[in-house]
This record gives sequence, structure tokens and C-alpha cells, in this order.
Amino acid sequence: MASTSTGRVLHPYWPRDLLIPTYVPNDRSMSEILVFLFSVSGVFLLVTWFITGLGRATGGLGTWRRLALCWFAVCGFVHGVIEGWFCLFYDIIPGDQSFLSQLWKEYSKGDSRYVMADNFTVCMETVTACLWGPFSFWAVYAFLANKPYRFVLQLIISLGQLYGDVLYFFTEHRDGYSHSELGHPVYFWFYFVFMNGLWIVIPLALIVDAWKQLSAAQTHTDNTKSHKTKKK
Repeated sequence: MASTSTGRVLHPYWPRDLLIPTYVPNDRSMSEILVFLFSVSGVFLLVTWFITGLGRATGGLGTWRRLALCWFAVCGFVHGVIEGWFCLFYDIIPGDQSFLSQLWKEYSKGDSRYVMADNFTVCMETVTACLWGPFSFWAVYAFLANKPYRFVLQLIISLGQLYGDVLYFFTEHRDGYSHSELGHPVYFWFYFVFMNGLWIVIPLALIVDAWKQLSAAQTHTDNTKSHKTKKK
């Protein structure tokens, strides 16, 4: 573990004077970590795409809906497993060499609040892991089983994701983007902006979709009631 003449542990995080006394450098490369993340996410996506296509012969799900379920399946993995790991072990991650801890140490190059165990980040990720992870898998089941509450679930999950991500970006904005190397093509733009931006854009689209579906259902209910009243 490298350290300076003053005894401070050297690390790749911002701000540069951040103290992380337990930090141990990763022994796995960035490529290993990213290949794992995107490979497992890809498996969830492909399996869900395959499963959602089985019912097409019986008037099943269209392309848009299947893609939405693939998104929820990947969210279930990311929220429940990866973010679940963080909310359980955030206090030991800087010095831990487990694969998922190394994943978080790599990601923290784009947002050092994760190796600092920042209060907001810990609370936000705990809510995300405990609620939106299981709820995402529940949403996949609800759509496959054609449950009447499926769009309510979609709306709740997407609102929760959007709200959490807006706070995530806004709190860092208020801190002056001090937890990453501002403008770095990988750590800032890819890790921090792009990967988190997905949880702004896609939930917004799913909120609009759920709004339309639930509004149409309510309109149908209102028209049915009105028709019955006229008959009386």
C-alpha cells in the first residue's frame, strides 16, 4: 500500500486530499471489472428477451414491452446484487478485495462518495437495493403473468429510480462536482454521467408509458360506469 511521507495513503480518488486510511488498490483491471458487469447484465437481458418472446404466439408482448422487461431484469440485478453489496459492506469496501468491492472501488473513480461511505449515498443505495431491486423482478413477473397491477409497479419503480437519480446528480452538483476528475472521458463522462443518466432517461420514458396506460384504463372504467348509469 503506497503512502506519502506524511503517512497519507495514496489513492486515485477526488478530491486528492481525501483521507482513506484503509484503502487497498485493486488487483483486478478495469477491463475485467467492466467485462463482468456488462456480461452479466447482458445475460439477464438476453434471458429475459427470450422468455418474453415465448408468449408471442398467443398474442404476447410487443418489442417495446419486451425491452422494458429486459430493463427491469437488468435493474433487478444491478440494484439487488451490486448495489445490495454496497449497502451491506460500504464500511469495508476501501480495504476489501472481494470482486464486488473492487467493482465499487473502480466506480468510485467517478464518484468518491462511495469509498467515503457518504451518508446520502449509503441511504439512497440502501433504499434502491431493498426496494427497487426486488420490485424490478416483481415487475417482470407481473407483466409475464399479465397482472392487473403491472403498470402501477412500473410507475412506482420508475418514479423511485428517477427521484433517487435526480437527488444523486443534484447533491453532487451542489458539491461542485468535487468527487471526480471533472471532464475525464471515462471516470466523469462514462461512469458518472452516462451510466447514471440511463436511470434518468429510461425511467422517464416508462413513467410516460405507465401514465398513458393507467389513464386509458381509468377512461375505460369511467366510460363503462357512465354507460351503465345511462341504461338505468
